[in-house]
Amino acid sequence: MNRLDGKRAIVTGAGQGIGRAAAELFAAEGAEVLALDRNGDALAGLAGCTPHIIDLTDPQAIAAFGVEAGGVDILFNCAGYVDAGTLLDTKDSGYALSFDLNVHSITHMLTALLPAMIAGGGGSIINMSSVAGAVIGVGNRYAYCASKAAVAGITRSVALDYVGQGIRCNAICPGTVQSPSLDERLAATGDEAAARAAFIARQPMGRLGSAEEVAALALYLASDESAYTTGQLHVIDGGWCMA
Repeated sequence: MNRLDGKRAIVTGAGQGIGRAAAELFAAEGAEVLALDRNGDALAGLAGCTPHIIDLTDPQAIAAFGVEAGGVDILFNCAGYVDAGTLLDTKDSGYALSFDLNVHSITHMLTALLPAMIAGGGGSIINMSSVAGAVIGVGNRYAYCASKAAVAGITRSVALDYVGQGIRCNAICPGTVQSPSLDERLAATGDEAAARAAFIARQPMGRLGSAEEVAALALYLASDESAYTTGQLHVIDGGWCMA
Protein backbone atom coordinates (compact mmCIF):
# COMPACT_ATOMS: atom_id res chain seq x y z
CA MET A 1 0.00 0.00 0.00
CA ASN A 2 1.28 3.47 -0.89
CA ARG A 3 1.59 6.10 1.84
CA LEU A 4 -0.73 8.63 0.18
CA ASP A 5 -3.33 6.33 -1.37
CA GLY A 6 -6.71 8.03 -1.61
CA LYS A 7 -5.35 11.49 -0.84
CA ARG A 8 -5.53 14.63 -2.94
CA ALA A 9 -2.57 17.01 -2.85
CA ILE A 10 -1.58 20.44 -4.10
CA VAL A 11 2.07 21.39 -4.54
CA THR A 12 3.09 24.92 -5.49
CA GLY A 13 6.37 25.71 -7.22
CA ALA A 14 6.18 22.25 -8.77
CA GLY A 15 8.10 23.09 -11.92
CA GLN A 16 11.57 22.60 -10.49
CA GLY A 17 13.64 21.84 -7.41
CA ILE A 18 12.00 20.71 -4.18
CA GLY A 19 8.48 21.33 -5.47
CA ARG A 20 9.02 19.13 -8.49
CA ALA A 21 10.62 16.35 -6.45
CA ALA A 22 7.77 16.47 -3.93
CA ALA A 23 5.01 16.49 -6.56
CA GLU A 24 6.44 13.44 -8.29
CA LEU A 25 7.05 11.64 -4.99
CA PHE A 26 3.51 12.34 -3.76
CA ALA A 27 2.14 10.97 -7.04
CA ALA A 28 4.35 7.88 -6.83
CA GLU A 29 2.99 7.30 -3.33
CA GLY A 30 -0.60 7.24 -4.59
CA ALA A 31 -1.83 10.83 -4.27
CA GLU A 32 -3.78 12.72 -6.89
CA VAL A 33 -1.47 15.70 -7.33
CA LEU A 34 -2.37 19.14 -8.62
CA ALA A 35 0.97 20.69 -9.57
CA LEU A 36 1.09 24.50 -9.64
CA ASP A 37 3.70 26.72 -11.24
CA ARG A 38 3.85 29.80 -13.45
CA ASN A 39 6.08 27.94 -15.93
CA GLY A 40 3.90 25.73 -18.09
CA ASP A 41 6.85 24.19 -19.92
CA ALA A 42 8.35 22.96 -16.65
CA LEU A 43 5.03 21.45 -15.56
CA ALA A 44 4.55 19.62 -18.85
CA GLY A 45 7.17 17.01 -17.98
CA LEU A 46 5.90 16.14 -14.50
CA ALA A 47 5.15 12.45 -13.99
CA GLY A 48 1.72 11.51 -12.66
CA CYS A 49 0.53 15.07 -11.89
CA THR A 50 -2.17 17.39 -13.20
CA PRO A 51 -0.54 20.71 -14.17
CA HIS A 52 -2.03 24.11 -13.36
CA ILE A 53 -0.34 27.28 -14.60
CA ILE A 54 -0.87 30.04 -12.06
CA ASP A 55 0.73 33.27 -10.92
CA LEU A 56 0.89 32.90 -7.15
CA THR A 57 1.39 36.63 -6.70
CA ASP A 58 -2.16 37.16 -8.02
CA PRO A 59 -4.73 36.75 -5.19
CA GLN A 60 -7.65 36.61 -7.63
CA ALA A 61 -6.03 33.79 -9.58
CA ILE A 62 -5.53 31.85 -6.34
CA ALA A 63 -9.14 32.42 -5.28
CA ALA A 64 -10.39 31.15 -8.64
CA PHE A 65 -8.14 28.12 -8.41
CA GLY A 66 -9.48 27.36 -4.92
CA VAL A 67 -13.03 27.23 -6.26
CA GLU A 68 -11.91 24.98 -9.11
CA ALA A 69 -9.82 22.67 -6.93
CA GLY A 70 -12.39 21.95 -4.23
CA GLY A 71 -11.34 19.78 -1.32
CA VAL A 72 -7.81 18.55 -0.78
CA ASP A 73 -6.05 16.54 1.92
CA ILE A 74 -2.54 17.95 1.49
CA LEU A 75 -1.29 21.45 0.70
CA PHE A 76 2.44 21.95 0.20
CA ASN A 77 3.21 25.66 -0.16
CA CYS A 78 6.64 25.26 -1.72
CA ALA A 79 7.02 28.15 -4.16
CA GLY A 80 9.52 30.80 -3.15
CA TYR A 81 12.00 33.50 -4.08
CA VAL A 82 15.48 34.26 -2.73
CA ASP A 83 16.40 37.94 -2.69
CA ALA A 84 19.97 39.02 -1.93
CA GLY A 85 21.01 42.16 -0.08
CA THR A 86 21.34 43.79 3.31
CA LEU A 87 18.64 46.12 4.62
CA LEU A 88 20.26 49.11 2.91
CA ASP A 89 20.93 47.21 -0.32
CA THR A 90 17.47 45.68 -0.72
CA LYS A 91 15.37 47.16 -3.50
CA ASP A 92 11.67 47.77 -3.02
CA SER A 93 10.90 45.37 -5.88
CA GLY A 94 12.90 42.54 -4.30
CA TYR A 95 11.35 43.13 -0.90
CA ALA A 96 7.85 43.17 -2.38
CA LEU A 97 8.37 39.97 -4.36
CA SER A 98 9.86 38.24 -1.32
CA PHE A 99 6.68 38.83 0.64
CA ASP A 100 4.25 38.43 -2.27
CA LEU A 101 5.57 34.97 -3.15
CA ASN A 102 7.06 33.67 0.10
CA VAL A 103 4.38 34.94 2.47
CA HIS A 104 1.24 36.41 0.90
CA SER A 105 0.78 33.53 -1.55
CA ILE A 106 0.64 31.15 1.42
CA THR A 107 -2.01 33.28 3.10
CA HIS A 108 -4.07 33.41 -0.10
CA MET A 109 -3.71 29.66 -0.70
CA LEU A 110 -4.81 28.93 2.86
CA THR A 111 -7.76 31.31 2.59
CA ALA A 112 -8.84 29.64 -0.64
CA LEU A 113 -8.39 26.02 0.42
CA LEU A 114 -8.64 25.76 4.20
CA PRO A 115 -12.47 25.91 4.45
CA ALA A 116 -12.95 22.91 2.16
CA MET A 117 -10.11 21.08 3.91
CA ILE A 118 -11.84 21.57 7.25
CA ALA A 119 -15.20 20.55 5.79
CA GLY A 120 -13.57 17.37 4.51
CA GLY A 121 -12.40 16.39 7.98
CA GLY A 122 -8.95 17.95 8.06
CA GLY A 123 -5.62 17.57 6.35
CA SER A 124 -1.93 18.38 6.33
CA ILE A 125 -0.47 21.77 5.42
CA ILE A 126 3.26 22.04 4.80
CA ASN A 127 4.86 25.46 4.40
CA MET A 128 8.31 26.11 2.99
CA SER A 129 10.29 28.21 5.43
CA SER A 130 14.09 28.15 5.81
CA VAL A 131 16.78 27.97 8.44
CA ALA A 132 17.55 31.50 7.23
CA GLY A 133 15.38 33.85 9.24
CA ALA A 134 13.26 31.23 10.96
CA VAL A 135 16.14 29.62 12.87
CA ILE A 136 19.38 31.55 12.32
CA GLY A 137 20.48 34.83 10.81
CA VAL A 138 22.16 34.73 7.41
CA GLY A 139 24.11 37.62 5.97
CA ASN A 140 23.05 39.52 2.87
CA ARG A 141 19.54 38.05 2.94
CA TYR A 142 17.42 40.75 4.61
CA ALA A 143 14.15 40.30 2.68
CA TYR A 144 14.53 36.53 2.47
CA CYS A 145 15.15 36.12 6.20
CA ALA A 146 12.25 38.42 7.07
CA SER A 147 9.85 36.58 4.78
CA LYS A 148 10.86 33.10 5.94
CA ALA A 149 10.51 34.13 9.58
CA ALA A 150 6.98 35.23 8.69
CA VAL A 151 6.27 31.76 7.28
CA ALA A 152 7.27 30.28 10.64
CA GLY A 153 4.76 32.54 12.35
CA ILE A 154 2.01 31.65 9.88
CA THR A 155 2.68 27.98 10.45
CA ARG A 156 2.40 28.15 14.23
CA SER A 157 -0.69 30.37 14.10
CA VAL A 158 -2.60 28.12 11.71
CA ALA A 159 -1.55 25.00 13.59
CA LEU A 160 -2.87 26.36 16.88
CA ASP A 161 -6.08 27.89 15.55
CA TYR A 162 -7.22 24.81 13.64
CA VAL A 163 -5.79 21.83 15.52
CA GLY A 164 -9.27 21.06 16.86
CA GLN A 165 -10.66 20.83 13.34
CA GLY A 166 -8.32 18.15 12.07
CA ILE A 167 -5.75 20.48 10.51
CA ARG A 168 -2.04 19.90 10.92
CA CYS A 169 0.35 22.64 9.82
CA ASN A 170 4.12 22.26 9.79
CA ALA A 171 7.03 24.03 8.13
CA ILE A 172 10.18 22.72 6.50
CA CYS A 173 13.37 24.71 7.09
CA PRO A 174 16.03 23.61 4.61
CA GLY A 175 19.62 24.70 4.48
CA THR A 176 21.27 25.07 1.09
CA VAL A 177 19.74 22.68 -1.43
CA GLN A 178 20.88 21.99 -4.97
CA SER A 179 18.31 23.29 -7.46
CA PRO A 180 18.08 25.14 -10.77
CA SER A 181 17.36 28.38 -8.90
CA LEU A 182 20.52 27.93 -6.84
CA ASP A 183 22.52 27.42 -10.03
CA GLU A 184 21.12 30.71 -11.36
CA ARG A 185 22.04 32.59 -8.20
CA LEU A 186 25.55 31.15 -8.14
CA ALA A 187 26.09 32.04 -11.80
CA ALA A 188 24.89 35.59 -11.14
CA THR A 189 27.80 36.14 -8.71
CA GLY A 190 30.23 36.13 -11.63
CA ASP A 191 32.32 33.33 -10.11
CA GLU A 192 30.05 30.31 -9.87
CA ALA A 193 32.77 27.91 -8.72
CA ALA A 194 33.89 30.12 -5.85
CA ALA A 195 30.33 30.84 -4.78
CA ARG A 196 29.47 27.12 -4.78
CA ALA A 197 32.58 26.31 -2.77
CA ALA A 198 31.61 28.93 -0.19
CA PHE A 199 28.10 27.49 0.11
CA ILE A 200 29.45 23.98 0.58
CA ALA A 201 32.04 25.14 3.11
CA ARG A 202 29.36 26.38 5.52
CA GLN A 203 27.67 22.95 5.61
CA PRO A 204 29.17 20.73 8.33
CA MET A 205 28.37 17.66 6.20
CA GLY A 206 30.51 19.09 3.43
CA ARG A 207 27.83 18.98 0.76
CA LEU A 208 24.61 20.58 -0.35
CA GLY A 209 21.26 18.96 0.25
CA SER A 210 19.21 17.41 -2.54
CA ALA A 211 15.64 18.21 -3.53
CA GLU A 212 14.78 14.54 -3.07
CA GLU A 213 15.93 14.60 0.56
CA VAL A 214 13.64 17.51 1.35
CA ALA A 215 10.79 15.91 -0.61
CA ALA A 216 11.11 12.81 1.57
CA LEU A 217 10.54 14.97 4.66
CA ALA A 218 7.54 16.58 2.97
CA LEU A 219 6.14 13.10 2.26
CA TYR A 220 6.40 12.20 5.94
CA LEU A 221 4.59 15.39 6.95
CA ALA A 222 1.93 14.82 4.29
CA SER A 223 1.28 11.25 5.35
CA ASP A 224 -0.61 9.81 8.31
CA GLU A 225 2.73 8.72 9.77
CA SER A 226 3.06 12.28 11.14
CA ALA A 227 -0.50 12.41 12.51
CA TYR A 228 0.71 13.54 15.96
CA THR A 229 2.91 16.35 14.59
CA THR A 230 1.79 19.94 14.13
CA GLY A 231 3.06 23.48 14.60
CA GLN A 232 6.70 22.49 14.18
CA LEU A 233 9.66 23.81 12.19
CA HIS A 234 11.47 20.82 10.71
CA VAL A 235 15.13 21.65 10.07
CA ILE A 236 16.93 19.76 7.30
CA ASP A 237 20.23 21.59 6.82
CA GLY A 238 23.19 19.23 6.91
CA GLY A 239 24.08 20.51 10.37
CA TRP A 240 24.37 24.16 9.37
CA CYS A 241 22.54 25.33 12.51
CA MET A 242 25.09 23.53 14.69
CA ALA A 243 28.00 25.55 13.35
